[in-house]
Amino acid sequence: MAVKVGMTGEANTVVVYENTAAAVGAGGVEVFGTPMMIALMENAAWRAVVDGLEEGQVTVGTVVNIRHLAATPIGQNVRATAELTEIDGRRLVFKVEAYDERQKIGDGTHERFIVHLDRFLNRIQNL
Repeated sequence: MAVKVGMTGEANTVVVYENTAAAVGAGGVEVFGTPMMIALMENAAWRAVVDGLEEGQVTVGTVVNIRHLAATPIGQNVRATAELTEIDGRRLVFKVEAYDERQKIGDGTHERFIVHLDRFLNRIQNL
């Protein structure tokens, strides 16, 4: 399988204290934190393409442009979705969205780059 426009992925979590804004020092409110929503969206994007990568390839996140639209309290389920909308060489662009049990809570775009894991690790070890 190869990476193709239209591939989709999904990631899910439950809001607990550890993934709230209060827990990460981002506002002190016990609702799903924006950094955690972004991480969930990144995971959905990775899941969208992981099966299409060649042996030894991984993707790394490079750009996030996200809106956090609504607060989600502790105990609710959150689902992030990603759709691959553009391929430009090794650059992958995704439309991402997040939903809680009531509504859409976030949306935006996310970019990832395909890299060869061994070369990537060698480069960062030699910094």
